[in-house]
Amino acid sequence: MNVTLRKIGNSEGVIIPKEVLDRQNLRAGDTLELTEDVNGLSLKPTDDVFERQMQAAQQFMDKYKVALQKLAE
Repeated sequence: MNVTLRKIGNSEGVIIPKEVLDRQNLRAGDTLELTEDVNGLSLKPTDDVFERQMQAAQQFMDKYKVALQKLAE
């Protein structure tokens, strides 16, 4: 699959097609590891499951802050 390097702000970037993102279970904000070897470049998702879980927990605690405080009494 060919993609085009594009200007994005002051950087350059590659737009990953939606079908590929869906197959790889990726979404905006996910972190990818970029590696370079003699064959070229490679991207792979980092293991950020723990980070996602912590974000979900933080959102839950923010949403139910008052209730959690009452339960802690």
